[in-house]
Amino acid sequence: MAAVLPEAARRRTFAIISHPDAGKTTLTEKFLLYSGAIQEAGAVQSRKSARSTTSDWSEIEQKRGISVSSAVARFEHDGTVLNLLDTPGHNDFSEDTYRVLSGVDAAVMVIDAARGVEPQTEKLYAVCRARGTPVITFVNKMDRPSPEPLEILDNIEEKLGLVGQPVTWPIKPGGDFQGVVDRRSGHAFRFVSSGRAGASRAQEDEGGSEDVPEEVAEELELLDAIGADVDVETFLAALSTPVFFGSALSNFGVRMLLDAIKGLAPAPYPREDVDGDPRPLDAPFSGLVFKVQANLDPRHRDRLAFVRVCSGRFERGAPLTCARTGKRIQAKYAHAVFGRERETVDEAFPGDVIGLVNATDLRAGDTLHDESAPVTFPPIPTFTPEFFATAHPIDRSRVKQFRRGVAQLDEEGVVQVLRHPDIGDQAPLWAAVGQLQFEVATWRMEHEFNAPVRLEGTRFDTARATDEDGVAALAGMRDVEVWRRENGTPLALFRSRYVAERVQRDHPDIPLSTLMLG
Repeated sequence: MAAVLPEAARRRTFAIISHPDAGKTTLTEKFLLYSGAIQEAGAVQSRKSARSTTSDWSEIEQKRGISVSSAVARFEHDGTVLNLLDTPGHNDFSEDTYRVLSGVDAAVMVIDAARGVEPQTEKLYAVCRARGTPVITFVNKMDRPSPEPLEILDNIEEKLGLVGQPVTWPIKPGGDFQGVVDRRSGHAFRFVSSGRAGASRAQEDEGGSEDVPEEVAEELELLDAIGADVDVETFLAALSTPVFFGSALSNFGVRMLLDAIKGLAPAPYPREDVDGDPRPLDAPFSGLVFKVQANLDPRHRDRLAFVRVCSGRFERGAPLTCARTGKRIQAKYAHAVFGRERETVDEAFPGDVIGLVNATDLRAGDTLHDESAPVTFPPIPTFTPEFFATAHPIDRSRVKQFRRGVAQLDEEGVVQVLRHPDIGDQAPLWAAVGQLQFEVATWRMEHEFNAPVRLEGTRFDTARATDEDGVAALAGMRDVEVWRRENGTPLALFRSRYVAERVQRDHPDIPLSTLMLG
């Protein structure tokens, strides 16, 4: 256990968040390319791109050129172990992002320089703000036409209420991006566009020069005068964000951003349990299951539970206990996972993320702990769904496969599966935050479980979480029905948002929430 604290101190665990097409997946792979973790990155230029990225593992992701699942990568940069959780960029999968953000200590927010802060960025940042997660900002695609950098900073503050504190500043006279100035040293780093993947990185490694254009020098003097320097205290309090400018596709600014993650992002810190007591980092092992994913490798039909190590030292094969069920788990098969690629993990420390193979009884939000020191962490909130459809098996002879697939998708959170007491498993209701979740779920039912489904619309379009008292109070009301999740959590389904608001207004004592716990 003596190694736990120094090992935790050199960990940084972070996620990348952005609006679709801002360059999140490209930046993820440039990080890995830069660190030597991979040898070739797939260039993602648009949703119609024919190429796929190393981190996009499923066929539907590769065909559409988007990320709808979460990837995890572990790599080193200058002696620091970086655990990168790449979250879905599509807004229909914000629920998965919420779960992933529960496993990180910081986030990198990628913004398209030309488009500024977009709607999905606002939604994802709201999750970071609610969790108090500090954010480092990377303004991407500076090698394309974009507003003045001061306008970009204003846009960040206006849309997010977050004070942008530039660490680097673009050299872009007349709209021609030539590089950036590191405000800490005053050195200019020149951007060289030669069409080769490592060209601009070499310029960063050269240490820069003191040759700063006059108009840029004037802008830097203005920034100095208004005190726009990084304030670590407000950054860690999620009130300000260090800002870096560059181009992920051209590999410019990547090293400076990696250095910032190492130098600014917080190391793992004690996580509070359900009673609000911090769990010391050097306490016996504990971990939080933040995601469950099946069929990462269709050849093996396996199921992985992604676990964030919160305290102690994880040892492969050591007996662990699930706080929810009290059952013992023998963690014989633990992997580091990125896309379909895996490697066995023998030990892990606070901040690390491990994948436990075929841990069939684990669910997102579960706490694992050493038998000698029980602990339970708070459950992960999830959003109430906004889209609903009844699922029917097309081939009635494959009902067994249909039920198994539906149960698997529910456990992973691909869709929320609801059941009515009078109907049971015959026609489960699929509920989702976004329409694309239905597309992914139906694709997986057909290709992974060999049980094609037909979806039928419903009369519901709004859901609210309630409790047993609420169930009794809602009984008999028009335009509302109570359905339940697999774990018994009741959801009140309304014909319209107007009906939900009217019931809430007329009966303020009935609990109706847009967030669910557990």
